[in-house]
Amino acid sequence: MKLDCLKNSVLGLCLGLALLACSTEKDHLVTIETRHGNMYAILYDKTPEHKANFLKLASEGRFDSTEFHRVIQEFMIQGGDVFGLENLPEEEWYTLPAEIHPDLIHEKGSLAAARQGDNINPGRRSSGCQFYIVQGKVYDELSLNTDMKKLQEAFMRYLQLESNKALREKYLSHYQEGEYDSLNAIMLSKKVELEQFLSVNLSSSKRPNQVKAYTTVGGTPHLDDAYTVFGKVIKGLEVLEKIASEETDRNDKPVNPVVMKVMVNEINRKKITEEYGYEYPEAK
Repeated sequence: MKLDCLKNSVLGLCLGLALLACSTEKDHLVTIETRHGNMYAILYDKTPEHKANFLKLASEGRFDSTEFHRVIQEFMIQGGDVFGLENLPEEEWYTLPAEIHPDLIHEKGSLAAARQGDNINPGRRSSGCQFYIVQGKVYDELSLNTDMKKLQEAFMRYLQLESNKALREKYLSHYQEGEYDSLNAIMLSKKVELEQFLSVNLSSSKRPNQVKAYTTVGGTPHLDDAYTVFGKVIKGLEVLEKIASEETDRNDKPVNPVVMKVMVNEINRKKITEEYGYEYPEAK
């Protein structure tokens, strides 16, 4: 009996210490200040090199006065060109090793590292400074679980059949009017028929976390598993929307510059959850 009481006391003490640690443990809250307002973000522990690098640049004030220089509606806003702002020689534009994780996806509000393409960057190393924040859009499950590139290729072959002349004319009409959502709807409505007629598989299955995110808050699923996602905006998504709506030039750069200032504060994790609504994942 005494041994059981001792075990229970030790267990209770360990539990109490664990709860105390959770309530006092701190994290870095990132504030991205713009003329549209502030965005607040946390950085993931699962991407330690990206987190440490971003915090270092921010604490040194090196992001300040950089711009969101590439903005594409329903896709993302990109900025943080520290190396360009400081006129550093190209040999000093360091990169970071990829830290791609299946749990960290391109849902709306995600912070991810920009990088050069696979053709010259097969290791998918990240830019040492430039990052983007995902806007994206909401998907239905049918389009989310379809390989749209393969679908379009199959549909184009299908349209060549003389028996599909009426469908071809309908497609061309939508194309000429720039009604691309209608084009996608037509192709998706023919998915099963195309798979049977051409004996092809046009599906692109997604993980449960992807389906949940992209059919609710939205995002850019085609970037998953190819770019490092290292953080998330937990408050201020309306600022993201405003920046994404900026008028841009032919290079997707806002006509009226969107300059940022980035600040970092160490804050109790419990307070971040209470004030910003971010729930930290349980440690595994």
